Amino acid sequence: QLVESGGDSVQAGGSLRFSCVASGFTFSTYAMRWVRQAPGKRDEWISGISASGGTTYYPDSVKGRFTISRDNAKNTLYLELNSLKTEDTAMYYCDNWENRGQGTQVTVS
Repeated sequence: QLVESGGDSVQAGGSLRFSCVASGFTFSTYAMRWVRQAPGKRDEWISGISASGGTTYYPDSVKGRFTISRDNAKNTLYLELNSLKTEDTAMYYCDNWENRGQGTQVTVS
């Protein structure tokens, strides 16, 4: 199970921090990612992190603004979002390539 939290409505330029608490699988052995879906658009993979946390991935659309991290001792995945833009408005999901959480909504105005 993956449970996200931290979504909110913010103004452009604002910041948010998401958490995703994992249970039911060995979190420390799974690479993890954050995926977002805006209305009418396909899923966009916006960050990824290796099982150890030593390797991260960001597409150009969020590079330099978003930071993914994890705490394997707490079975928790994080995403820090800075310099938010209106185009970041979407539902955000944490995902281990097998399961996905229920999502947390971000609205940037």
